[in-house]
Amino acid sequence: MHRYLVVFEKADDNYSAYSPDLPGCIATGATRDEVEKNIRKAISFHIEGLLQDGLPLPEQVSFTEYVEV
Repeated sequence: MHRYLVVFEKADDNYSAYSPDLPGCIATGATRDEVEKNIRKAISFHIEGLLQDGLPLPEQVSFTEYVEV
């Protein structure tokens, strides 16, 4: 099992998600639950493609932190 950071964003009428460690791997959904389901599928598909092409899986290097200002 692999773990990747996912950023979720609320737009006007939907949600989007992406993983900074997997460039180009994005998803959208009408609800928070839907976008989470869709990004999981997108990440799985992305990883399967890398493995089929014989490419290495990206390392998890991104992290989050809240900053007070």
